[in-house]
Amino acid sequence: MGKAFDFSLVWVYFPKLLAFLHITLFIVAASVILGVLIGLVVALPRLYGVPVLNRIVVVYISFTRGTPILIQMFLVYYGVPELLKAVGVDVSDVQPLVFVILTYALHFAAYFSEIVRSAVNAVDRGQAEAGYSIGMSGYYVLKRIVLPQAWRVAFPNVGNLIIGTLKDTSLAYTLGVMDVVGRAEMLGTTYHFLEIWIALSIIYYAIVLIVEYVYRLAERRINRFEGSAAAAHGV
Repeated sequence: MGKAFDFSLVWVYFPKLLAFLHITLFIVAASVILGVLIGLVVALPRLYGVPVLNRIVVVYISFTRGTPILIQMFLVYYGVPELLKAVGVDVSDVQPLVFVILTYALHFAAYFSEIVRSAVNAVDRGQAEAGYSIGMSGYYVLKRIVLPQAWRVAFPNVGNLIIGTLKDTSLAYTLGVMDVVGRAEMLGTTYHFLEIWIALSIIYYAIVLIVEYVYRLAERRINRFEGSAAAAHGV
């Protein structure tokens, strides 16, 4: 049982948790950047229907969607060193933070690849064919016609995925990573659990609101350019 609730302690714990926020944000940023790169590569076999690779990617995405990220984290943390040990690579000195980032990046990549695939497939094939008909190369069709439209379709879903990744990082402490949640667990020895978790919830909620606000601004900017293009063509 905890001690008697004292709301004033929320503001006492608040700065103590904020001191470790940069670690949480680093995990999110690194995971998203690495996840985007992996996701783009993973999306290619699905988009081009590469026989063997396509099946491997489907299993990877299905497994990622069908298992909790906590289990995936422990599989990476214990499994990757064993796999590398089999080829003579010792990673016993690697910090748990690396495995946490790798886990979230692979998790992000699976969902991101499906967002990319769906967004590209949402673009009318007739537009790409029109580009080919006037002599545009495959690269320019992708760059000038497909990707700009696919990006507008994918943009809101990517925002939701980033927010989901931010909230999922609350499990990083299970591998001993000292982020805001890890710090909250340590502060729990004071037995003022409710005050600590209220302070932590305020921090996460504030970050999510900031991300949502930035995304709304970016989305308005994208739609503004779309509206300008439509007006220029008399639509």
